[in-house]
Amino acid sequence: MAALPPRFKELADWLVDQTGADALAIDSMHKMAGGAIQENWQLHVTVRGGTLDGASRLVLRTDAPSSVGESHGRAEEYALLQAAFTAGVAVATPHLLSSGRDVIGTPFFIMDHRPGQAQARKIVRDPALPDYGDALAAALGREMARIHSIGSSDGSLSFLPLSCDNAAEAQIADSRAALDALDSGQPVTEYALNWLEDRLDEWRCDRPRVLCHRDFRTGNYLVDKGRLTAVLDWEFAGWSDPAEDIGWLCARCWRFGNDARTVGGIAGFEAFRKAYEAETGTVIDLRAVMYWQVIAETRWAIISRQQEQRALSGGETSLELALSGYLTAEMERNMLALITEIEAGAAEGPL
Repeated sequence: MAALPPRFKELADWLVDQTGADALAIDSMHKMAGGAIQENWQLHVTVRGGTLDGASRLVLRTDAPSSVGESHGRAEEYALLQAAFTAGVAVATPHLLSSGRDVIGTPFFIMDHRPGQAQARKIVRDPALPDYGDALAAALGREMARIHSIGSSDGSLSFLPLSCDNAAEAQIADSRAALDALDSGQPVTEYALNWLEDRLDEWRCDRPRVLCHRDFRTGNYLVDKGRLTAVLDWEFAGWSDPAEDIGWLCARCWRFGNDARTVGGIAGFEAFRKAYEAETGTVIDLRAVMYWQVIAETRWAIISRQQEQRALSGGETSLELALSGYLTAEMERNMLALITEIEAGAAEGPL
């Protein structure tokens, strides 16, 4: 058995205690790629007896050394994963939660390992993408619809805030607060927020809010041989307008150069729309999607600067985080282009 990082020396004993295993060994573990905001570790295990009998691969998800302010803690994310699993969403099966710091020094949870590729640039550049892109977009539509079937009456998610009557108004307020907390001015993002605020009444939607993933995009789901295997990373989920998730998935910043493929750089919108509407029995508000696309660009512009600050403040040594601030200009270009298109008369999204 390979030596484990020192912080995980108590993990096997904890797993035995929690699962009732007769025997359990962690044969090896390694930190998985990605996870700019949280850490994911793949565990190769041998388990005999107990609730995880026969398991060979698990994933441990825990806190990164520093975080983005709006992200949930691991206990809250675990509850969200459980709710999604119960609703039939394609997610890794959640198994165990440690909400304290006594086992590895940070809260964490254990879930199944799911096969597949999550790196967005590899997915959108797969030579086989034209063969399965529409089917994958349809699968994303069905999974998003299942997430949106979870309403705010779900008592297990009572920790999620439900402030203000309108989701867009709440998001604009959150973005303003985050923008004010940055260490430098962001005039283009400020302009976009003013534009959104000035037109809030035109786009106002007071339909009941539902659970939204709020980071549903290429890069946060797994694809194995063209098939969707899991929706990942629930740390930003909350009550919102369904158009938020659709606008985020279709935002230009998440197409990774495949701008003509509106749905996350993988396909056009029609296959996604048909699958989503068939699953929900409702029609997508295509005007609202445009508005939420602008919100998506402003929100990601702010997060990119927050990630840069995490690195530059000394909270976390990471070249990926340090370079995130350079992405802000791309989002600024996107938000201005979207505003220009809408002002020129675009009536339905996604753009």
